Amino acid sequence: MGTTQLTRTQAQVLQHALDHNSGRIDWFPDSVKGGARKKVLDGLFNRALITSNGTDWFVAAEGYDALGCDRPVARINAPDPELEASVSQAEATWAQDAVASKSAPADPPLHRVPRTRADSKQAMVIAMLTRAEGATIKQICAATDWQAHTVRGTLAGAFKKKLGLTITSTKDAGAERIYRITN
Repeated sequence: MGTTQLTRTQAQVLQHALDHNSGRIDWFPDSVKGGARKKVLDGLFNRALITSNGTDWFVAAEGYDALGCDRPVARINAPDPELEASVSQAEATWAQDAVASKSAPADPPLHRVPRTRADSKQAMVIAMLTRAEGATIKQICAATDWQAHTVRGTLAGAFKKKLGLTITSTKDAGAERIYRITN
């Protein structure tokens, strides 16, 4: 693997972060301002030499390698017997719950019941669609003051997807398409 070529500014920024801030980048030379700082950070990030936690930039493991420094060693915590006991107990409870749920009889599927206010436009459209003659897009537009695309979106989104209604459409030659709710 080849060595990573750094500009003088990139090397200064990385070295300062390692020497003074435990790897957090918060210093730039006085001559580097505004957009130049962003360019330095972009250059380091694009080569995976730095990483972000969402708010701050930190030297990545590859940044340590580029400077010839040893990577930080992860601190290994000694096992906590109390924590281990709690985890084991929780896992045992989950296993029992899983066995109990497999042996329990399955509940019948719940059927959605349309919930609409009686005086809403949605209720008015549902009433129009449940009539024997159904309704056309023009009729629904006239009754609700909606535009045609709003009616089509309501039929597909609110009625079919959210309320689970079955909507069918028919079109006779020379006539408008008629929509109905069927069950």
